[in-house]
Parts: sequence; structure tokens; C-alpha cells
Amino acid sequence: MTSSDTVKLDQVPRHVAIIMDGNGRWAKARGLPRLAGHRAGTENLRPVLRACAEFGIEILTVWAFSTENWRRPEAEVKGLLRILQEMIRREVKELHKEGVQVRHLGHVDRLPERLQKQVRDAVELTRHNTRIVFNVAFDYGGRDEIVHAVQQIIHDGIAADQVDDALLSRYMYTAGQPDPDLIIRTSGEMRTSGFMLWQSAYAEYYVTPTFWPDFGRDELCQALAAYGQRDRRFGGIKDDYAAPCELAGQGNG
Repeated sequence: MTSSDTVKLDQVPRHVAIIMDGNGRWAKARGLPRLAGHRAGTENLRPVLRACAEFGIEILTVWAFSTENWRRPEAEVKGLLRILQEMIRREVKELHKEGVQVRHLGHVDRLPERLQKQVRDAVELTRHNTRIVFNVAFDYGGRDEIVHAVQQIIHDGIAADQVDDALLSRYMYTAGQPDPDLIIRTSGEMRTSGFMLWQSAYAEYYVTPTFWPDFGRDELCQALAAYGQRDRRFGGIKDDYAAPCELAGQGNG
């Protein structure tokens, strides 16, 4: 594997989002319970976040718990909530010192009351930090986010003819942030699972077979290097584009 110290990055995305997948399979491969994988995945957040800040990424969004994850066995759900509580209690002060602004994407009111307070306190404590924005999508789903936005628009009495892309974006959990430039999915699964459906219209995707607990700085660098080779046109064409017949040297005479 190429060391991240020797790779030149042609361009760095402002906003990187990660679908952190494979914790359970990582644990199973080692004969460990699933919660051990989730705990290992949580421990991996800090070094990846630090690497993102060092590479100059402005926003990192991670998907930690989906709206569908409530359907998992009760013991696993309780374990995930406990791990989140521990992470906030252990990490938030240090993240604050390092200039990380923590934001929550998703529902807060469905979390246990103590955890709700921890989340809100972490967001409030770090709200003025500017080194990097760290979005934690917990109890988040892409379809659910769009439904929530539409409900809020209706609640605010906004007329249908006033609704456009810009307005809907202002009602998303990521309001005020640029859309993700690069979305990374670990564990090799070739699907979005509904992650950031609205915001990902022109995002570049990078899929790696590596399970999330093993996804480190070097692999992040490889993802950024691959992103730098992409030709992003946002539905348009480059000025130097030529039609196939012109490329073949064909013409009318």
C-alpha cells in the first residue's frame, strides 16, 4: 500500500462523507461479538477525523446509526447507544481543544434523555470551532430526512410555488453546508442505503472492501487520490469536449 506521506493530492474535497460499514463482519472474522466491532469502529473515528483535518478537508460526515437500525436486536441497539454515550463523554473535550465543531444529523428526540443532553451539550460546546466540522449522522435516514424537510416546510406555511432546490436544502439537516464532494463506503457493498439522498446528487463515490475498523490514513489518502482523478461536470460538459465523430476526424468535406 502506498504511504500517505508520498502521495500528491491534486485536489482535496471540501466535504467527505463516510458510510462506516463492516463492523459486524470485522468482529465475526475475529470470533468476537458484534459490539466489539462497533467499539473498534468507534475507536477508529478519532484518527480518521484527525487525518481529514490534516489533509485540509473542511467537513467530515459519518453515518453511525440509521433510522432502520432500531430494528436490530435490543441488546445491540442498547450497546450502540452506550458506546455513543461513552464516546461523547470521553472525546468531546479533546475534540473541542482540537478545534472540531461537532454537529448531529438526524433525530435527537428519540434518543434516551441523558444521551439527548450529551449530544446537545457537545454541539453547543463546539459550535464556534472552525478547524473541521464533524457531522455525526445518528438516527438518520436519507428518505426520512427529506420527509422531515417537507413536513417542516408545510408546518411553516410556505406556498408550493415558493419551494425550489435552494429552499429544500435549507430544511435539510446539513443546512448551510456544501453538499458532499466524496462519499466513501467501506466493506465493499455497492449501494448507498439511502445515505444523504438529497445532498449526494453530484457526489463522487469510492467503495473499498476494507471493513471500517481497518480503514486508516493510507486508505483515506487513496480515496482522496482517486477523487482527484475524477472529471466532475455537474451535468455540463467541458469546454474542450468534442463529439465522437469529431474525435474520429469525420466531417462534411
